[in-house]
Amino acid sequence: MMLERTLRGIAGFFILGSLALACFISPKWLWFSAFVGLNLLQSAFTNWCPMMWVLKKCGMK
Repeated sequence: MMLERTLRGIAGFFILGSLALACFISPKWLWFSAFVGLNLLQSAFTNWCPMMWVLKKCGMK
């Protein structure tokens, strides 16, 4: 369960971070939010997420 909670935390951080960057730096950062959202959507259908793979390689259980 720790892996899934970490994944959700990272996704939330990326979304909120890119929204803040879009407000203060450039609206083009919204493309990063779209990328994260699309990745979450494809993960729901395929049950595979690149970030899960990275976290498992780093030793997260």
